[in-house]
Amino acid sequence: MTFDPSNSLAPYLQTSVYFPDEFDEFRTKFLALYRDISNNMNVRQIGIFDLQEFLTGERWFTAGDPQRKRQTFRKVIEFGALAAGSINIIPHGITGITEFTHIYGTGITTTPSGGGFRSVPLPYVNITSAANQIQLEADPTSVFIVLGAAGFSLSSGIVVLEYLKN
Repeated sequence: MTFDPSNSLAPYLQTSVYFPDEFDEFRTKFLALYRDISNNMNVRQIGIFDLQEFLTGERWFTAGDPQRKRQTFRKVIEFGALAAGSINIIPHGITGITEFTHIYGTGITTTPSGGGFRSVPLPYVNITSAANQIQLEADPTSVFIVLGAAGFSLSSGIVVLEYLKN
């Protein structure tokens, strides 16, 4: 048996379609094709990263009822300067979160100990010094960024939150 993308569970669209000459058959085929295109486009991830809450296009299972899918949302949180050795709590302003699916970001450092202008992933891991790491967490009300005492300061950055709601 050979693999065919149209037999998979992934959102797949045919690349060519035969349309009959008879109008009623054409209409039926066209409406089915439009429905397939709409359904497949709606389950693809939407690549918009905004400061406002936005649907991602992802659909997640529901525990105990895997047939019921839940939509995920995304919001980007900007932050300014954060000092080495600091604990920072940044309210994100989102309500109704039941679970986070992704928490990640990027910080920018311009301090000499950071080697000049440099982007670092958040969370940041340093295999040679635990005191040089940056911890990233979130809860239903805030984002928490903890910079190691022996690390570098951040001049700015972003955190991306993706989450499920009620």
